[in-house]
Amino acid sequence: MAYNAASHNLTGEPTGPVTGQPPSLSNETTSALIGSSECDPMGQNAPGRDGGDKNEGKKVKSEKELEKERQKAEKAKRFAEKQAKMQKTAAAPSKKEKKKVESKEEVLPEYKDETPKGQKKILKSLDDPYNKAYNPKVVESAWYDWWEAEGFFKPEFAPNGEVKESGYFVIPIPPPNVTGSLHIGHALATTLQDTLIRWNRMKGLTTLFVPGCDHAGIATQTVVEKRLKREGKTRHDLGRSAFIQRVQEWKGEYHARITNSLKRMGGSFDWTREAFTMDENLSKAVMQTFIQLHEEGYIYRANKLVNWCTQLSTSISNLEVDEKELKGRTLLDVPGYERKVEFGILTHFKYPIDGSEETIEVATTRVETMLGDSGIAVHPTDKRYQHLIGKFAHHPFLDRLLPIFADEYVDPEFGTGCVKITPAHDPNDFALGKKHNLEFINIFTDDGFINKNGGKFEGQKRFDVRYTLTKELTDLGLFVKKEDNPMKIPICSRTKDVIEPRLKPQWWMRMPELADAAMKAVRDGSIKIRPEQSEKDYFRWMETIQDWCLSRQLWWGHQIPAYFVKVEGVALDDADNEYWITAKSEEEAHEKAAQKFPGKNFTLERDPDCLDTWFSSGLWPFSTLGWPSETHDFKKFFPTSVLETGWDILFFWVARMIMLSLKLTGKPPFTEVYCHSLVRDSENRKMSKSLGNVIDPIDVMEGIQLESLHQKLLEGNMDSKEVANATKYQKTAFPQGIPECGADALRFSLVNYTTGGGDIAFDIKTMHAYRRFCNKIYQATKYVLGNLAADFTPQGKGGKTGKESLPERWILHKLNIATRDINKALTAREFSRSTQTAYRYWYDELCDVYIENSKAIIQNGTKEEKRSAVDTLYTALEGALLLIHPFMPFLSEELWQRLPRRPGDSTPSIMVATYPQYDLELEDPTSEAAYELILGCSKGIRSLIAEYGNKDEGKAFVKTFDDTSFETANREVQSIQSLSKAPGKGAVTIKVLSKDESTPTGCAVFNVSSSAAAYLEVKGRIDIETEIKKAQGKMKKAADSAVKQRKLLDELADKAGDAVIEVEKQRLTEFLAEQRNYEQSIEQFEQLKLEEKK
Repeated sequence: MAYNAASHNLTGEPTGPVTGQPPSLSNETTSALIGSSECDPMGQNAPGRDGGDKNEGKKVKSEKELEKERQKAEKAKRFAEKQAKMQKTAAAPSKKEKKKVESKEEVLPEYKDETPKGQKKILKSLDDPYNKAYNPKVVESAWYDWWEAEGFFKPEFAPNGEVKESGYFVIPIPPPNVTGSLHIGHALATTLQDTLIRWNRMKGLTTLFVPGCDHAGIATQTVVEKRLKREGKTRHDLGRSAFIQRVQEWKGEYHARITNSLKRMGGSFDWTREAFTMDENLSKAVMQTFIQLHEEGYIYRANKLVNWCTQLSTSISNLEVDEKELKGRTLLDVPGYERKVEFGILTHFKYPIDGSEETIEVATTRVETMLGDSGIAVHPTDKRYQHLIGKFAHHPFLDRLLPIFADEYVDPEFGTGCVKITPAHDPNDFALGKKHNLEFINIFTDDGFINKNGGKFEGQKRFDVRYTLTKELTDLGLFVKKEDNPMKIPICSRTKDVIEPRLKPQWWMRMPELADAAMKAVRDGSIKIRPEQSEKDYFRWMETIQDWCLSRQLWWGHQIPAYFVKVEGVALDDADNEYWITAKSEEEAHEKAAQKFPGKNFTLERDPDCLDTWFSSGLWPFSTLGWPSETHDFKKFFPTSVLETGWDILFFWVARMIMLSLKLTGKPPFTEVYCHSLVRDSENRKMSKSLGNVIDPIDVMEGIQLESLHQKLLEGNMDSKEVANATKYQKTAFPQGIPECGADALRFSLVNYTTGGGDIAFDIKTMHAYRRFCNKIYQATKYVLGNLAADFTPQGKGGKTGKESLPERWILHKLNIATRDINKALTAREFSRSTQTAYRYWYDELCDVYIENSKAIIQNGTKEEKRSAVDTLYTALEGALLLIHPFMPFLSEELWQRLPRRPGDSTPSIMVATYPQYDLELEDPTSEAAYELILGCSKGIRSLIAEYGNKDEGKAFVKTFDDTSFETANREVQSIQSLSKAPGKGAVTIKVLSKDESTPTGCAVFNVSSSAAAYLEVKGRIDIETEIKKAQGKMKKAADSAVKQRKLLDELADKAGDAVIEVEKQRLTEFLAEQRNYEQSIEQFEQLKLEEKK
């Protein structure tokens, strides 16, 4: 897309027509205006005419006046001629300016690629209007469809059906929920995974990147139910079958969006192997697993406390509960309540003792649960209550007696030393209820109202009744007081509802034995978890693991394959595991029940609940490869290679995959786990739909206007308050919308963010900056291609011919070092280091140094020198494109396809080209040191000229401190001279001094290295006092920065990854060098002062 320089349009706004100076008047119009002015002296005057009375006679002028007018006219004539000449020059711009003006005025229609879908991209000339500059929309078009059509994403097997000799590399995608669009966290995961896949594919391994989606039971059902609510319906109005059909329709719509986003990001998935957690084979795996583990005793039925969300009307796991810490009385918003609800309070009230006038005082943080109380506990040694042990308290609102008993669990120092026991609604009370055989009384309905067990309070909301109860206790004289109480409130991570512990018959999985095996696999090295902190978190959770509640009260998901056997004439409890049969079908269940209860009459009733989504996800690495069947994929690709995911689902998912895989297959599901950081917004907040800070990667790749971002908020399920807050954030974070960055810039920045340390702060400016890096790559390639002859054929292989100049040997060495370091970094999963290395090679070494320095050789060198320079240029560029392909697949393919191929090379795509590997023959530290000295000296002189130079010629010196450096600098003095030119400053003559020659005086100093220093003569050219003050200020600033940098490094020592620490160490080195330069310059200036006084 061409940009309209005159429109100054906002990001995302369409570019309008160019505006500028108004057009010049025609000759006819000019004549008409002048003629009119001659006729009407009161209107516009013709040039040189005054207004006035046209009938007045002409005044006769003196000789003196006439001479004065003549001189004035001559002067005006000369001025007019000068102005005309200037206007003529301005009207006829130079070729360069003309070209610039024309490009500004060029407004192109929206780009449409002409390549038929699935065919290899039709590459247009780089002089084509759409290809003159980097444009992600142009560069990223057509390639993905061609890659997919050519089968490059499919694993390549050896002729015998085995994986290639170099091995295999498989990543199963962490399946995104099928509930909506992907967010920037998905983009991070996909980018890191695809980077590893592309890198290993180019290394020659058989690779497979398995795509797929998760049915996301709770999340998906909640979204669809909210939509039904807008229609005035519930799922019960539709019925289970029709409701599931409605969800399937939703799934189809959003699945297409997810697939489009993954493709748009360049994920090289094998779409022929795409999976869905409710596919036929995955459902088969789920059913078989449940039945097997039930029959082996790992899965059992029990009536235990669950975390109940009244908004979702289902139980949820401990991992889906957040704890909100309160310091005391706090009013919180609770879904379903118009007014805020009070928490963080300890309410004291009294129970009457049955048969006496005495009372016993208890304290509770949830007074509403008194309706479910069935006992009161005291400490056995607490003398205040020993006389009450064995007696009963009378419930003031219900016909219920509460036994008073002793238990050492009670803390006599907390509250009143008496504990009311509600076994059906509190985890600690549950254990005491079992121990002392108390009654378990459920007082809540599924949607959070008081049920019939609450007596006259039936029908009230659970948090409304706490106020009603407090009032009634007060009226009865039983209320004592309220006091602040620090506490933690369990909050549903999905709905922000306050979790209610409830007694429910559910399916559970026994976990400790499975966890022991999973910990052993990590300890013995079968599975490596990175970074180290994630491994520590893994062990901490696994060592205290609790049994897993598998039941969810949903319709969308895998219905539990369990049947309750109702035996005629037997009073049964559906919490009794003995009367449950698990089977693949009702027919099989009948057979199993008949065998278990021979001669009995019975009926079967299937459990209507679904399994926790994480149960099916726990089978993902092997069920996607065909398990439980012994498929080719399962036999060749299992265990998989890497599981790359966010640390926040290490327990939800990763640990459960390891436990289930070891149990069911006898193998670990993968050999490595890499946990990436979470992406936070620019204000360091976790990304959340309710905050409006969730970023769609499509919006980053393609750009979006601010108004369109606002509109997206209205399409979700947010309430008006959330929309208002989110809109405010968007205005602050993206005042001009999100600029078009492209997939490659997005990917590169996300990999660069991944340091292995803390969370990532999202910054759209950083991503847009990497779009400029893409343009640097694009323009550098254009330059190289422009210097290749039409019949140019590169060497048979890259490397040295022995004819290379020093700069050529240097760039080949740098390419080799970059190759070594990127391969090392990716192997160690030091992602940020890999992109930093690629960036440094491209930007600092190839573009800013070698390409710039090659221009003089290509223009003025001998034929042999030119050819060698071009060959090296080709090799340096080819290697650079191959190195960045895993990070920037589209740009690298677009530019690599434009390079002429080496003889005998028929590689169809950069995707399947060979990734560069370290080559000992290209290692050349001697040339590196020599050329680094040249570059350092020229940089030093340039820096000094920029600060102290003027337009006159000057003198500079390079003082060397060893013989090798002297020989190198002396031999390459012309190179130093040409590289030292500073724009707008005078030329300098450069003299190289040996270690034995005197150090120059009257100079500003720049320390190049331990081998050399650069000096610029400033004597007589500067105000010494002024420069000393300036240098002192800058020296202090550098010293202060060095102190701060040391402090930062100390803080990062145990927190950040090696890549981050290395960057910060380099900054410290730069601050210290800057400080030394100013110290030595001040010494020189002080010496000049002394000389001037003599």
